[in-house]
Amino acid sequence: MSAAPGESSTHRAILQRAWPIILANATVPLLGLVDTAVIGHTGSAVDLGAIALGSLVFNFLYFGFNFLRMSTTGFIAQAVGARDEAEALSVLLRGIAVAALIGLGLVALKRPLELGALQLLHGSPEVERIAREYVSIRLWAAPATLCTHVARGALIGLGYSRQLLLLETSLNAANLGLNLILVGVLRWGARGVATGTALAEWFGAGLALWIVYTRLRERAGPELRALVSIERLRDPGQLRKLFSANADILLRTLCLLFGFAYFTDRSARFGDGVLAANHVLLQFLSFSAFFLDGYANVAESLVGAAIGSSRRQQLDRAVWRSSELAGVSAALLALSLFALGPYAIAALTDLPAVQHAAREQLPMAALYIAVSFVAFQLDGVFIGATRTRDMRNASLASAGAFVAAAWLLTDRYGNRGLWWAFILFVIARALALACFYPGLRRAVPGDDG
Repeated sequence: MSAAPGESSTHRAILQRAWPIILANATVPLLGLVDTAVIGHTGSAVDLGAIALGSLVFNFLYFGFNFLRMSTTGFIAQAVGARDEAEALSVLLRGIAVAALIGLGLVALKRPLELGALQLLHGSPEVERIAREYVSIRLWAAPATLCTHVARGALIGLGYSRQLLLLETSLNAANLGLNLILVGVLRWGARGVATGTALAEWFGAGLALWIVYTRLRERAGPELRALVSIERLRDPGQLRKLFSANADILLRTLCLLFGFAYFTDRSARFGDGVLAANHVLLQFLSFSAFFLDGYANVAESLVGAAIGSSRRQQLDRAVWRSSELAGVSAALLALSLFALGPYAIAALTDLPAVQHAAREQLPMAALYIAVSFVAFQLDGVFIGATRTRDMRNASLASAGAFVAAAWLLTDRYGNRGLWWAFILFVIARALALACFYPGLRRAVPGDDG
């Protein structure tokens, strides 16, 4: 069974849940790093370039389907709060069905996807040929990867962050082992990397679903399966809620992708040096997100449980205590970047012009990290509450504010103005969500008994 409400929202309990998620988040990019390292030591520059292009395709593709993870977390957390383990299993099975259908659709559209995606990226004819083969092989694992998204969401919603860390480390270990065999021993090159990664993703899906089902059965007992019927899984009301939430989160995600793409596009207008410098600084922002997302993920679980059990005081504790820890972490990360940033920049590039441009905007990147935790935390709160329409509207409004601010500020202040607009982007998202928060809170009964 889950922890008592008061116990699960203490600072110590939140930290105990957050650190495995932080480590698990940090392992996600390792799939790409493992592929690069293996081929970088055993393959050719053509293979390495092909993997770079192919991995970029999957990074954007699977990030766009992250709504499968988020919606599952919110609905399962609420079922846990209501002590309805059968509904938690139903949420998992509905999510798997949707993920599998989308994944099979991607496999069916494999040919146009591999051609269309690589039309947007450019390389030599040989690199593009191998990249198409890489994409074609890895697409066979799309159903597995998307089902793993659902399982990740279930583990976060159930509060099993250590099992999530076990899943991610096992997935990366399988990927490394397979790639060492297929590439290091059999010398399959980029084809071996794609095959190893695809097989690892199928292994990860099986392990993830086994972990989630085992944990649900431990909570509810062996009669769990008997409590779930086809009629319950096909409940029209629940299906409408699921598809509505997924559509809202998809639009929210597209707004975020647009914001980062727009930032990169505007950076390029100031020259190659500024573009490269801003790219370096964005790596620090991504690194900080590993930490801050850990607290937001814990907030998703705790908020969903509070709403499922109709306890406003539990909601308040979850929001404030997780946000306090996230705020302290954001401040420490920002101060660390401000103090150590020049050394980190030098570690990533030895180009003097890029180093200079990056150091100029280093305080702006630190400021972004310091204030971004508010938007991250509120995202977690609204995911846990499954108030996805509010998230969608907040993202649309903040994207509009970003474009307007960039248009006004970049012509006059150059790259510094672009960074101010980018900071406004994350602040506007936080402010918009904050405006919706009182309505979310009022919807939860105030009696904590």
